[in-house]
Amino acid sequence: MMAKKSPNPTDKYVGSRVRMRRLMLGMSQEKLGEKLGLTFQQVQKYEKGTNRIGASRLQHISQILKVPVSFFFDGVSGNKQAEDGSSKAPVADYVSDFLSSSDGLALTKAFTNIKDSRLRRRVVDLVEEIAGEQR
Repeated sequence: MMAKKSPNPTDKYVGSRVRMRRLMLGMSQEKLGEKLGLTFQQVQKYEKGTNRIGASRLQHISQILKVPVSFFFDGVSGNKQAEDGSSKAPVADYVSDFLSSSDGLALTKAFTNIKDSRLRRRVVDLVEEIAGEQR
């Protein structure tokens, strides 16, 4: 029996950036799929990194999501070899996962709308205090 192949870290990262941008625009997977001529399941596979996004398809996605293609690679400076010899995307998985979640996106949007830097700092302090209490 063959072992299941895990997604390439770069494909996962690019997919998470597609998801993040789609959520920022309030667009569903179904709507993005419709504009691409695909099913929402295919969009889901792209976003998880299960299926690799080809260059022309990524160009089309960038036009639909109104960002340059480079947006999907922001934060990737090339795959680095981990100590165990495997390659990892340079951005921590938990950061990418958080920013790709609806809660993470909502929190990020709300937080960046706070203009007062002292108030932003107080929000960070509050969240750190709450997180510390839950350990």
